[in-house]
Order: sequence, then structure tokens, then C-alpha cells
Amino acid sequence: MANKAQQPPHLHLAEVTASQFLDIWRHFDADGNGYIEGKELENFFRELEVARRGAGVDPTNPIFREKMKEFMQKFDKNKDGRIEMSELAQILPTEENFLLCFRQFVSSSAEFMAAWRRYDTDRSGYIEANELKGFLSDLLEKANRHYDDQKLQEYTQTILRMFDLNGDGKLGLSEMARLLPVQENFLLKFQGVKLTSEQFNAIFTYYDKDGNGYIDEQELDALLRDLYQTNKMEVDLTNLSGYKQSIMSLSDGGKLYRGELEIVLCREPIV
Repeated sequence: MANKAQQPPHLHLAEVTASQFLDIWRHFDADGNGYIEGKELENFFRELEVARRGAGVDPTNPIFREKMKEFMQKFDKNKDGRIEMSELAQILPTEENFLLCFRQFVSSSAEFMAAWRRYDTDRSGYIEANELKGFLSDLLEKANRHYDDQKLQEYTQTILRMFDLNGDGKLGLSEMARLLPVQENFLLKFQGVKLTSEQFNAIFTYYDKDGNGYIDEQELDALLRDLYQTNKMEVDLTNLSGYKQSIMSLSDGGKLYRGELEIVLCREPIV
């Protein structure tokens, strides 16, 4: 019985539900770090091949390695050598493509952030779980996508299972943003430059010259360029403009307050 429980779930299905998609994700993202990578990735591709071909495969065979390389070229959109949740949604035949429909709900991360801000009323970087259903409903309506209450409830419960792991009834912006297409998830761009509380306070204070508790778009532009240079990241002006627009979607009439920028740049909320 134990062996049976360890079998990869649902890969043989012609179509998987949102809940089954989550089962697959959790099975292969064994360390729970938000990526299928390394040995996990090899296991996933091997089991996917078995499910599709109905026969065993040999990972040591050069043909297997070549197929895996082609597979990654097709689906690893940001070329980082691992599979993220939004990339997995393109690989699996998901019912109504639960996760890919986020691409239809929002055409950009700026739209996603604007929708998020309506519910994160205290600008803490979280929305309460009981508000999630309304948040998803808003995104669906914006995309003119038809849905019934049962399907909305399934989507809501699946996202809760994905992200509210400690059961505290809160969902984080950076976690929910993983549902966005990789190219649109600007939060991923700053994973390597997450700041400590001290670093964040210092850089915000530097750009908030008059000490009024917020910075404007021009100051944000300078701050982001500074971060790029400090972390030796290549500055792409087009991308920089997009990131700036997305972050400013959190602002209040062009005023980006400390707590809003903290959501994007800081490792942990500042208390």
C-alpha cells in the first residue's frame, strides 16, 4: 500500500482538475521550495514520459536526455533550468486550464497588482482568506469569463491549499503572484535582491528625502536603478519601466508608501 501511495498522481489523465494539479505539484516539488528542479525535474520528466508512452524509460539513455533538453527548451520560459508553477500549467492538460486562465484574467502584472490592492486594504502584503473568493471573482469578471459558484469555490479552495500552509487565513502577494506567467511576474526579478529590514529602511529613507513616508515614480526609478547596479544586474530599460509600472500599481495616487514597497523588496514584513 505504501508503494502505491508514492506513485505520481494523475499524470495519466487526459485532463486534470485544479485540485489534481496541486497534487501533482506537491508530489514533484518534494522540498516545497516552489520549483521542480534537479532530481525532482528528472523524476517528473521520467514519470511524464511513462504516463504518455505507457512504458518504462531509462534516464541514463542519451535519447532520454535529448528529449528532456527539448522539453525544457519548449516549456522553461525564463531559461533558469527549472519548472515553476505557471510553467507546469502549460505542460499539463488542466481542466479549463485553471492556472493558465490567470493569463486571461490579467494581461499584465500591473493589472494583477491593482486588483490585489483593492483587497489588501491595510497594505500589509496579505489578503484574508475569506476575501480571496471576491478577489478571484473580480479577476474572472474582468476577463469576461463565465463561471459558476461551484467552480469559483473549487478555485478558491485550491489556492488556499497552495498558499495558506500554516492555516493563518492569510495569503501573501509574492506567493499568489507565482500564478502569473513567468515573464509577467516582476516579483521574481527581485528574488536575488531581497533586503533585510535594516537595508530596506536605509534605502527607503535615502530616497524619501522629505521624510513624508512615501516616494514618487521618479524616485522609484532611481531606487530601482540603484538596486540593479548594487546587485550587478543588467538594466533593461523596457523591463525596468514595466517593473516600475507594476510596483506603482500598489501606490495611492502616485504615492508609494513604505509598506507597499516593502512587499516587493523586503525578505520579511517589518514590524
